[in-house]
Amino acid sequence: MNVRSQSLVTWQIDHQWCGRSTMKEAADRPQRRRQIDHNSGGRSTRGDSLVAMDDLALYPRRPESLVVEALADTRVVIVNGARQVGKSTLARLVTRKTPGSGERYLDDPSIRAAAERDPAGFVRHEGLLLIDEVQRVPDLLLSIKYEVDRDPRPGRYLLTGSARLLGLSNLPDALPGRSETIELWPLSQGEIDSAADGFVDAAFVAGPGLELPPCDLRRPDYLARAMRGGYPEAVRRAAARRRGRFFESYVTDLIARDVRQISDIERPADMRRLLGALAARMAGLAVAESIGRDLGVPRTTLKRYLDLLELVFMIRRIPAWSSNLVTRAVATPKLLMVDSGLGAHLIGFTAGRARDVNAPAGPLLENFALGEIARQIAWSDEPVRLYHYRDRDGVEVDGVLERASGEIVGVEVKAAETVRDDDFRGLRHLARRLGDRFIAGFVLYSGAESLPFGDRMRALPLAALWLAPNR
Repeated sequence: MNVRSQSLVTWQIDHQWCGRSTMKEAADRPQRRRQIDHNSGGRSTRGDSLVAMDDLALYPRRPESLVVEALADTRVVIVNGARQVGKSTLARLVTRKTPGSGERYLDDPSIRAAAERDPAGFVRHEGLLLIDEVQRVPDLLLSIKYEVDRDPRPGRYLLTGSARLLGLSNLPDALPGRSETIELWPLSQGEIDSAADGFVDAAFVAGPGLELPPCDLRRPDYLARAMRGGYPEAVRRAAARRRGRFFESYVTDLIARDVRQISDIERPADMRRLLGALAARMAGLAVAESIGRDLGVPRTTLKRYLDLLELVFMIRRIPAWSSNLVTRAVATPKLLMVDSGLGAHLIGFTAGRARDVNAPAGPLLENFALGEIARQIAWSDEPVRLYHYRDRDGVEVDGVLERASGEIVGVEVKAAETVRDDDFRGLRHLARRLGDRFIAGFVLYSGAESLPFGDRMRALPLAALWLAPNR
């Protein structure tokens, strides 16, 4: 069935979560999560102290299957992600299902000292070896390279890191061709709600035939989800005040620990101010000159700080799309906060402001929606890249999804509970430019209905992001 034929078929989604609100669910759901058997089988359980016991009843993570698949044919698998997104818990879950595996946690000073004193002996292990926060002892990577070159069996090492390991200047370039990196984001809405998380795949397969039954979620519900974010600890805390305390300590610890571990920063207070300024620009263009001028920070310092914040998974820069590959590399990227909840906290977007119909909710909901799409790309059936589009005439499309085959899906995000024909202006411009390469254009909004808006155009409730089927 070709794409045009598929567009005549409506994908109906019958999903129990569509009419559920989020506030009480966020408080209740942790008590209903599945329990994990943490029988260590005689292996070290030193890492148990790193995660509170109630966190061991965790949300199932979609990247778990990606890690298991990669270990079946790859010597070294790296799980990268921000602090406190569940990397250690996920890695421990995988190793404890693997006979003969071992675990080493470098946050423990005595274990870290042993690694620094004898890197070669530290990494020597017959089965799968988990090394958590490996960036804390960079010399381990050369020893791992020696081991996997000597014995190239797949599934030798599972490494975690709270920074993009391949981007750190102080780490040796030891693992190209020997490793696969899997990125772990904060929880997706589908992981929190046990929903499908299949919008990216469904958008390409069903095209404009993708449809959702009427949805009871409205603007306040979506804002509540965006303000909650996806850090497991923030999701677990039902009270907004307690989540705010978590976010504040998270930022403080990140600057004091993670950022300063990988680079000397002259003025930590500037980094905190920069985070606030970036949050105020979330889902906007990352124009370095404007940011630097507003903060009084030199351009070279600003560039270094932006790179550092991306290395530690605080921000993500989405490249601009163009049919000219060279233009993509030089156009201004769009700025996303990796966690919408942290972004909302940094700009003081509270539940009280969310109730104000005039509050500027658009950037927060756009950041939230594009973040959900970025998460799904990690487990989509085919490789997909996320861009944004803006031309010199100011025509914009919030999200442009492109498959390696060149097929395109466009996404616009609107905070309103109604949708207008003019909301499709940028999508129709892109469709005319691309012809048959353009599969569908979607406006995701805070209303209830799935509505057709002409050739290859459809409006969908924002909940389609996590309720759309992944097959």
